[in-house]
Amino acid sequence: MPYTVTPTALPEVLILEPRIFGDERGFFFESFNQRDFAQATGLDLQFVQDNHSRSSKGVLRGLHYQIQHPQGKLVRVTQGEVFDVVVDLRRGSPQFGRSAVVLLSADNHRQLWVPPGFAHGFLVTSDSAEFLYKTTDYWYPEFERTLLWNDPALGLQWPLQRPPQLAAKDAVGKPLAEAEVFKS
Repeated sequence: MPYTVTPTALPEVLILEPRIFGDERGFFFESFNQRDFAQATGLDLQFVQDNHSRSSKGVLRGLHYQIQHPQGKLVRVTQGEVFDVVVDLRRGSPQFGRSAVVLLSADNHRQLWVPPGFAHGFLVTSDSAEFLYKTTDYWYPEFERTLLWNDPALGLQWPLQRPPQLAAKDAVGKPLAEAEVFKS
């Protein structure tokens, strides 16, 4: 099997670890193969957009989601390390409001599947990080929402040594009690 798949604390959120081929020259792996992804996860998806960000240490991006045109995301880090967070925002889910946390890095090559209906964000814990993600729907800024990263109701323990660097929209995210969420 080209991937090892492990569920997180949120069963629909999956850690994918690709098979790495390495020797004294370096390494090689398939970062994505549609057929193998479907076989490993049971998900037959079409990805329509790839995104790439670079951030410095202490940057926190998120927790983002689209209330209409929700995006599934397959995320990974190609340089550096991030503390990655996913929150279930499906009102009818037994895990509603709960989170999964995964350390993603260029060294561990892990990927994370974030289904539609979940908020997603990350904190850069290395000097810098490059973050890549494939999405199942396009970005619609008018439908983008931000869940407040430090809402006490989420119980997240971010590994911060000082306040994070935030975008304006992330600084004014909505707490879970006030956020628009998914009905199912």
